Amino acid sequence: MVRARKRFGQHFLEPAWVAKLVAAIAPQPTERFIEIGPGRGAITGPLAARADWLVAVEVDRDLAARLEGRGLRNVTVVTGDVLDIDLVAIARTFGPALWSAEASATAEAPPIRLVGNLPYNISTPILFKLLEASTSGLFKDATLMLQKEVADRLIAKPGTGDYGVLTISAMMRADAVRLLELPPGAFRPAPKVRSSVVRLDFRPPPAEVTTPELLVDIVRSVFTQRRKTISNALAPFASARGRAAREALAAAGLDPSRRPETLTLAEYARLATALGR
Repeated sequence: MVRARKRFGQHFLEPAWVAKLVAAIAPQPTERFIEIGPGRGAITGPLAARADWLVAVEVDRDLAARLEGRGLRNVTVVTGDVLDIDLVAIARTFGPALWSAEASATAEAPPIRLVGNLPYNISTPILFKLLEASTSGLFKDATLMLQKEVADRLIAKPGTGDYGVLTISAMMRADAVRLLELPPGAFRPAPKVRSSVVRLDFRPPPAEVTTPELLVDIVRSVFTQRRKTISNALAPFASARGRAAREALAAAGLDPSRRPETLTLAEYARLATALGR
C-alpha cells in the first residue's frame, strides 16, 4: 500500500466514490483525457478503459513509476509538477500521436478533457493555469475535485462573500457547475475539510468582454480592497493609467458607491472598455 505524502497534499479517493466520480465524468470511447494528480490511479484505470487515451501527470515519482508499471495500453505517464508543465504542449504532442486509428477514421479529433483530484494546497494556482490553457481551444472541459470552499468561490454569485477574482476569471472562460459533494470520509487519509467536484465547461469569453486581460487586471486590483467603494478601490489602478476612477465609472454607467463584490462580469467588462479607451 502506498502511503499518502503530506508534502504533496495527497488524499486518495475511496472505491465507492471512484465509481461516482467516473459516472459524473461520463467518458466516451473517442474522448481523450489529461489527468492531473492520478495518485494511485484510482480513476485512471476506469477512465482509460472507457476513453480513447489518457495522459497522467503525476509529481510523485514513486506513484508515477507505479502507475507506469501497470502497463495500461492507452495511458502515458508524465512525471512532474503540473504548475511547471505546459499542458498545451502535452495536448499538441500526445494528442495526434495517441489518438487511435479507429477513432480518427470516424470523426475529427475532439477537444481534450481535463480531470483531476487537485492538491488542496495549490488548487487555486492550478485553476488559473487551466483557465489560461483553455484559451488554446484544445480543451473541452475540466472535472476537478476541490476543497468545498474553493468550489464555492468558482460558482459564487455577485454580492456574496465568496465572489471574487477566481469567480470572475472562471466566468470569463467557462461555465462552472457543482457535480458532487464529498465528506472527509470519502478519502484516505481523511482531510479536515469537505470536498466538491466541479466541472468547468470551457468557452470563449462573452461578447461584451472585449479586453479580457485588462478586465482581469482591474478585478485583481479592486478586490485587494473589496470592502471599499468601487470608486476608492479603483482609484490607484485608474490613476496609474492616467485616468480618474469616477470618470471611468461614469463612462461605464456604474454607481461609484457600490462595492467591488457587487459588480457583474458584464459591468466589469464595461469598466474595462471605459478604461481601455
